[in-house]
Amino acid sequence: MSVSESVFGTHVPGARRERLLARVDVAAEARGLMAGLLAKPWGQVSASVYETGRVVSSAPWLSGHAHRVRFLLDSQRPDGGWGLPDGYDLVPTLSATEALLAELRRGGHPHPEGTGRGSRGDGHAPEPFPEPFPGPGARVLAEAAGRGLWTLRRRLGEWTRACLPDMPAIELIVPALASAIDSHLAPGENLQTPAGMDGAKLAAIRSRLVSGAAVPHKLAHALEVVGKAAAGAADVSPTPLSPALAGDGRAVGAIGASPAASAAWLGDRGAADPGDSVLCYLEAVAGGAGGPVPCATPVTVFERGWVLSWLLRAGIRTTVPASLTASLSDALGPGGTAAGPGLPPDADTTSVAFHALALLGTPLEPAGLWAYDTGTHFCTWQGEDGASPTVNAHVLDAFGEYLRRGAGPADPRYAAAVTRISAWLRDRQEPDGSWLDRWHASPYYATACCSIALADFGGPESEAAVRAAGDWVVTTQRPDGSWGRWAGTAEETAYALQTLLLAAGPVSGHAAGHDDARAAALERGHRSLLASITDRGEPVDAPPLWHDKDLYLPAAIVRAAVLGALHLSDRAASTEFSACPSSPDPSVPGLSSVLSGLPLSLSTAGSGPGTSRL
Repeated sequence: MSVSESVFGTHVPGARRERLLARVDVAAEARGLMAGLLAKPWGQVSASVYETGRVVSSAPWLSGHAHRVRFLLDSQRPDGGWGLPDGYDLVPTLSATEALLAELRRGGHPHPEGTGRGSRGDGHAPEPFPEPFPGPGARVLAEAAGRGLWTLRRRLGEWTRACLPDMPAIELIVPALASAIDSHLAPGENLQTPAGMDGAKLAAIRSRLVSGAAVPHKLAHALEVVGKAAAGAADVSPTPLSPALAGDGRAVGAIGASPAASAAWLGDRGAADPGDSVLCYLEAVAGGAGGPVPCATPVTVFERGWVLSWLLRAGIRTTVPASLTASLSDALGPGGTAAGPGLPPDADTTSVAFHALALLGTPLEPAGLWAYDTGTHFCTWQGEDGASPTVNAHVLDAFGEYLRRGAGPADPRYAAAVTRISAWLRDRQEPDGSWLDRWHASPYYATACCSIALADFGGPESEAAVRAAGDWVVTTQRPDGSWGRWAGTAEETAYALQTLLLAAGPVSGHAAGHDDARAAALERGHRSLLASITDRGEPVDAPPLWHDKDLYLPAAIVRAAVLGALHLSDRAASTEFSACPSSPDPSVPGLSSVLSGLPLSLSTAGSGPGTSRL
C-alpha cells in the first residue's frame, strides 16, 4: 500500500477520528500564505489566557468582555489549571483565576466563600459550591475561580524560580498576580509565592515608575504588572501604528504591542474617551479576535521574516511580493528592528530579516547586529538576563549568508564572528545532541535552528555536533512517527524533518544500519506529518509552544515550517532526483550537507513535485 493510500489516526480536540493523509499543493499554499501576510498585517497569533485575563480584569468596559470571560472558562483544564505542564501553567492560571475573582467582585461578591480553601483529601479539586451565588453566571464564575485557587494552593509550594520556564517578565508577573489575588481573598488566605519571587524587583520598578524616573524600554510590554501605577505613566507613551496597519484612518497607538499593557496604561479613561488612540488599538485587537487577545500584536516584521526564511531555506520557489521584501528592508535601522511597534529592537528579529533578504537575493550588510555583540555571544537585546542559542543561530545565518553571497567588501569581523558563534553554539549543545532555548518550549525548534545554522556555516569543526543532533532526532521519534515534547505535533515534526534533511551531515563512518534508521525515520515522519495537517498544510491540532508572557502560536510561521518540511520530504522521497547532480544551487543554502544515504538531490531551488504526496 502506498503512503497516499494509508490511513492514520490523529488527535483532534474534542474527538478522535481517522484522518486520510493530506494532499498538499505546497507551491500553491506557499503563495496563499504570503498573500495572507499582506491581508493580515497585524500577524496571526493565538489568543493568550494570560493576556485575556489581564484585559478582563482591568478593562471590563472594552467590547467583547463577555466573550473573553467565556474564553477563560472554556480554556480551564479539568484539574482547575490553565495552560501546558512543566510550569507553563503557573502564569495563565494566576491570571485567569484573578480575572474571574475580579469579575465576581464586580458583581458584589468580594470574598466568595470556599473559593479553593483546602481540598477534599482525595487529590481532586473541591466539590462545586453547595449554594449558588446570585446574579447571572455567578455560580459558574465562582466554581471556576475556586478550582483555580485550589490548583494554585496545591502547586505554588512545589515551584521555585529556578524550576519555572524562562519566560519574559515572569519574575514580575508572578508576584504581581499573587498580590492581586490576595486582594480578593479573606485575611489570612494569602497565596504562597514561589521561592525566588519575593516581589522586591517588582516593588523597585513600581517605585521608579511612580517617581517619574525612566524605566527600561522592554518593560512597556509588561506594564500591567505595576497595577494602578501604569495608568497614564508619564515615562510611557503609545507607539503610533502606521496607517497601513490602522486601516480605517483612525489614529491607533499601542503600549508595548501588548493589549494588557495598553489597557493598564489607559486605565479608567478607556470608558470615557472613544477617540483615544490606545482604545482604538484595543478595539481593533479585540474585534479581530472575537474578544480574546494575544500577548503581542502587531508582529509584522517578526512574522514576515520567519515565514520567508522557512520557505526559502527549504527551496520552495515562488514569487514573493515586492511589498513583503520592502517591508523587511524598510524596517531595518541602524540598531536593527523590533518584532512589532512599541517593542525594543532585538537581534532575533533583526537577524532573521537580514537572512530572509539575503535568501531573496537582496542582501544587506547586517551591520545593525553589532549592537548586540557581548564579546562572547549575541544578546537578544541589551540588558538581557540569560542567553539564547536560537538567537545566535540566527545571527550565524545572517552573517554566514552575507559572506557567502559576497554582497559587499570583506570585513574580517564577520568571518571572526561566524567562527566565534559556531564555537559558542557547540558549547551549549546538550549531552544528548539537542539544544534548549528561552524563546520556545520545544527542543526540536532549538535543535533545528542550531544544527541547520552549524551545518551551513559552522565548518568542519561542527560536523560532530550536527551528526549528534540528527542522531538525537532519530532516537526520540515517537511510535506513530511524530516528534514532540509532550505529544507529537505537526510543528515539532516539521522541525525534526528539517533537521534531518537540512542538517543531517555526512553519514560516512556511522555504524551499520545508521542510514537505514535515518531513512526509516524520515519516511515515518513524513507520513505522520501528512496525517496531522489539512490539505492546506495547517496543523489539525496546534498547541502554543512559543515564549512570550504566555505560550503562543504564530500560526503563519508554523505553517511555513510545515510547508518547508513537506517540500524537502517530497524531494527526498522522489526517485527522479537521484540522477541529478549533487552540487547544490547557491540560492538554496546549506543543502550540500543533506543526508547522502537517501535518494535525494536538491540541485535546483524550483525542482520537485508541486504537491506533497509520497
